[in-house]
Amino acid sequence: MSDLSLQDQLEAEALHNNEQLLNFKVRSKHIDWHMYVKPLRPRYAKPIYLKKQFNLLSNYCEQIDDSNRRELLLCHDMMGNYLEDRHFNSSKKFDDFRFYHWSGVDYFCYFSHHYITIPPCGWINAAHKHGVRVLGTFITEGHTGDQLLHDVLASREMVNNIVNAMVKLCKHYGFEGWLVNIECKVNPNDMENLYYFLDRLHLAVEDQISHGIVLWYDSIIETGQLLWQNELNAKNVRFLKSSHGMLINYSWTDKSLEVTRALCERERAACQTVFFGIDIFGRGQIAKFHSKQTLARIAKQCFSVGIFAPAWTYETLQQYGYDIKHITGRNDVNEAFLQRNEKFWWSLWEHLATYPYHHLPFYTDFCLGSGRQVYVRGKVNILNETPFFNLSRQSLQPSVPLHELATRCYEDAFNGGSCLRIEQHDRTFRLFATDFKLQYNGLVCAYAYKLQERDGEFDCILRFCTDNNAHDCYLFLGDYYDMFSLYKGRCYVSPFKAKENEELLKDSVACPEIPMSLSCDDLTSANNNGWRVRYYVVAFDGPVHIKDTGVLYRKSVDAKDTAYLGAFYLNEFDVNASNFSAASNFAYIPIYGKDLLN
Repeated sequence: MSDLSLQDQLEAEALHNNEQLLNFKVRSKHIDWHMYVKPLRPRYAKPIYLKKQFNLLSNYCEQIDDSNRRELLLCHDMMGNYLEDRHFNSSKKFDDFRFYHWSGVDYFCYFSHHYITIPPCGWINAAHKHGVRVLGTFITEGHTGDQLLHDVLASREMVNNIVNAMVKLCKHYGFEGWLVNIECKVNPNDMENLYYFLDRLHLAVEDQISHGIVLWYDSIIETGQLLWQNELNAKNVRFLKSSHGMLINYSWTDKSLEVTRALCERERAACQTVFFGIDIFGRGQIAKFHSKQTLARIAKQCFSVGIFAPAWTYETLQQYGYDIKHITGRNDVNEAFLQRNEKFWWSLWEHLATYPYHHLPFYTDFCLGSGRQVYVRGKVNILNETPFFNLSRQSLQPSVPLHELATRCYEDAFNGGSCLRIEQHDRTFRLFATDFKLQYNGLVCAYAYKLQERDGEFDCILRFCTDNNAHDCYLFLGDYYDMFSLYKGRCYVSPFKAKENEELLKDSVACPEIPMSLSCDDLTSANNNGWRVRYYVVAFDGPVHIKDTGVLYRKSVDAKDTAYLGAFYLNEFDVNASNFSAASNFAYIPIYGKDLLN
């Protein structure tokens, strides 16, 4: 098989009829997609509400339990979808729509108006890397959809065969479930088989797919009539009972929220299983850059939310004269989209739950899955100098929007296609909310940065606490002239010495899995287009939790440029198995002793 033929088969595609579905007529049927799809990364840490302080590096948050939990379904529909994002390998349209605020999302649905919508591999990989479950779409609408559904519901044997085929697609392509959207009238005689279809799909996906889920869209009622309710009531509650949750149509009112809450209480159904829709284009609700107002009304009643058409921030650029259909992408489109997108999500974040990162080792180069060219250790990869768009290459992303704090720079990068350009100076701000528990009391941190000496000073900052959360302290990882100091909950650490760093890298016990992109060769900037890498080795006198990561850029008055952050790495090591000399700038922090607090 030629490379071109293989790439064609790796492209995502929709299925248009029951024959294709039942006979598994997909081009990639003989391809093992498990070789290309990343498994879902578990989210072991509980989400938290950071509220209005989400950008601050502090311990302020609201803990989440069953009484206040709200979830977010992201339903992505842009111009019918299956555009450049359908490719498994890269397209050249580097400015295409990207989503990257995954820390606030629970479920991602790839939506189109085709019968069976199978999510593209890139979207699955980007979501899975961040622990987000992915749904395909089962939709019947119009005369064609009416006939397709009638055939499905002709018998229970047919229903069983369709359900088995849909589960097979989940297993083959590696996604977690389905949004079921019936937007055609159903014959009253077929309603029992429709309930049976939903029950069977719900149970089969739950039983056979890890973290499987089936959501129902508020469309038809118990008589089979196509009549959007815009709430949960007696006419559609049966569908909620047969699924994991319901997406409510977006033309709801405050009265709809009250009716739904009353019914949830009566039926003992969790409010978080009801997702009230917001169409970002503004159909039925205040939306667009004012979506926060609508989201606040949903959050007040503790319902979950379904955000439909988040690509509004990209798609509507053409209204302002931007050419969003340029085959290889445009710089002005990319910059305008990123600015609008960051502002949009920044406006919503106080009402969204944030999932802290939990797994070590932690590494990111901030790549969004696209670039004007590919960088490796600060230099352009001469084998790949063309623009690219490939969401499978998206790295772990900041936990919160960085509107007016940092921007995505596509003019330079340490690895991948972009880096962070720090806009905020002389004030710390959060990058990652974390819940890293150091089992062996040792910490290794490294980051790649770019900063002219005359332009100021740069620190990465870790907020950490004791095992019992009694002490809340800050670790400043900068350059303090080979000094290590402790002062009232603040620890100032200088970089680990290069020679000692080489020894550390050789010791896989001390620091396993340090990425090749952060190696001793990168400690100087002469060969890396101005990029430098700093390493830090820290030990504590007891168990420690790393709760936050942020940055502080102290800009000088004579600065000609700003600071750039290209990569960040964090891991733990066993203090008892390591021995470092005093000259190495190895830092020992007695957080359980009196020294740190006094």
